[in-house]
Parts: sequence; C-alpha cells; structure tokens
Amino acid sequence: MKLFIPGPIWVHPDVLQAMACQPVGHRSTQFEEIYARVVNKLKKMLNTRDHVFLSTSSGSGVWELAARNCVRRRALACMCGAFSDKWADVVRRNGKEVVELKVEWGRAIKPEMVEDALKRHDVDAVLVCHNETSTGLTNPLREIAEAVRRRSDALLLVDTVSGMAGLPLDIDGWGIDMALASTQKAFGIHPGLAVFTASTRAVERAEAVENRGYYFDLLEFVRRGRKNQTVSTPAEPQIYALDLVTDRMLQEGMEARFERHRRMAERVRAWARERFELFCEEGYESDTLTCVRNRRRIDVSALNERLLAEHDCVISNGYGKLKDETFRIAHMGDMQEADLRELVGWIDDALPA
Repeated sequence: MKLFIPGPIWVHPDVLQAMACQPVGHRSTQFEEIYARVVNKLKKMLNTRDHVFLSTSSGSGVWELAARNCVRRRALACMCGAFSDKWADVVRRNGKEVVELKVEWGRAIKPEMVEDALKRHDVDAVLVCHNETSTGLTNPLREIAEAVRRRSDALLLVDTVSGMAGLPLDIDGWGIDMALASTQKAFGIHPGLAVFTASTRAVERAEAVENRGYYFDLLEFVRRGRKNQTVSTPAEPQIYALDLVTDRMLQEGMEARFERHRRMAERVRAWARERFELFCEEGYESDTLTCVRNRRRIDVSALNERLLAEHDCVISNGYGKLKDETFRIAHMGDMQEADLRELVGWIDDALPA
C-alpha cells in the first residue's frame, strides 16, 4: 500500500530491505561505527558542527527533552496549529511557564510577531514549529531566527518533524539551538526514531537545569554520544535504514532534493487550487504536504475506500478541528512527481461519485 498521508509515509522497498538485518550489540564496535557514520552524514545534511543525536522515540519525546533540558523558567511558544499547540502543552506539563504567541490555524508566525513578543516578555527559550503538519504551512524559520537573535539570547528550539530532510534547514547558519524530527516523515523510514541537534548553548543550559530525568537527559546523550552510542537500547532497524537513506540524500544532493519536493508540491497545489482551494496562508505553503480546504464537502473516508480498493493507496483527512474542513496529501521522502500525478488523477476519477 502507498501512503500519501503526512506520516508514516510510503517506504521504499530498498529501505525496507535495509531494516531486515540481524541486530548487533548496541555497545559493540560494529554499532558504534554505524552510529558515527550516520551522525556524520546528518551533520553534512543539516550544516552543523554541533551535536546530532538519535533518540528511540517519536519526535514528541524530544519535545519533552527540550522542555526538561532547555527551558529554564519560561518559554515563548509560537502556536499556529495542532502540533505547535501540543508542544506548548508539553512544556507546561513539565512545570515550565509558557508565553503564548498564537495565531489562527493556517496563518504563519511572522518574524515581527516574534520580535514584538520578545520586547514584551522575558523568556529563556523560543519554541517554533518549522513545518506545521496539521495545516500544511511552513513558517519563515530563517527570518524568525534572525528576529530572535536581534532581540534576545533565548535558546531557539525548533520542531521540524515534517520539514527535516524535505525542506532547507541550516542549523549553524541560522543559529538554531535544537532541531528535532521523526524518521517517518521526509526521511521515508518507519516510525520509532527521532533525529535531533543540540548546540553548545543548549548543552550549557542543560548543565544548569535540575530534574532532567534520565531517558531524555541531554547530558546523557552527550556522554554516550562521545562514544558513538545511544543512551538506551536503540531502534537498530531504523538506524540501518537511516544509514542507507542518508547515503541516498547526499548522492541526490540536498538542493536537488529540496527542488524535487518543491516540484511535487507545486503539482499538488496546482491541482488543489483548480479543484478545491488551499487551506493555509498564501506564500507559506509547505513543500512536504498540502492541506486542501474541502469546499466541495467530499466524503474523504469514502474516497479513501475507493483509492484503497482500486489503487492500494490512501490520503489523509484533516487533523483535529480541521477533520471535516480539510484533507491532506503528503509529497515527501522517496515519492516522485509521477506518484503525485497518478494520485491526483485517481482522485479526479473518483470525484464524480
């Protein structure tokens, strides 16, 4: 079955095969070599000389890591959809204060909004969702990062769960202190593994924060990472797959990969504008997934039944309060333009019914 949902997405057969390996001891030299190789390739992809770690968790786990380790007292949460809203809630549940910078779902967080909020509030961390999966919107992360640096020395913590490996991301160049992602999105791997970066400033913050726990203690990641090891038993199959996928990404070239994602997105967006309309603010549409406003009130569940029966594929309905108002189509990972051309053609065939 081919999944055109925003995660987990379709996994290439070669990636499936890479996961079908016997395990090795995760404290063995063999594993340490694989870990080091993967981390070094991720650093090239993300343009960072700082720390890159692998966590056997969803990206939501690293939300908690960021809250426990990198928010000393109060964070500014940039909230523009379901997942950025949830991250703010995670920070609260970990006993930290949250200042809300909240916009209507489908609207972007603008750098001037962030700068204005930082003028009015004393915070030690800023939470930004790079690519809001619930609304198909990409926030202007580079410009937001510049605004944070102009106005504050707060740590910049970024959820790029559905952005990393599909959208441009310059960790060191943009001054990002932590960026987190999950492998079931643009990496095109099964769920169960998160990738995240940590700057020297983030590590120094963790050293000054108490009650970091154990499983998501950043200092434990640093200590184990020096030995090319993980804190706890890792999801080895996903790491084997990541070894293959990072090779492919670097062979394709990151700029070429981003351009392929842009072309896939443009094809879906052009179709959506003609048949329906786009949900999110113009100019901020995501290149990894499209959120379509369901102005024709089609039955997405019935459409999926037909797509599954006739073509062995599915798309996604809207998320949360947008469930009946929108539907979403992913175009990331190892998908190609031809896949999206076929998909929208199949949907066109089904629409009269």
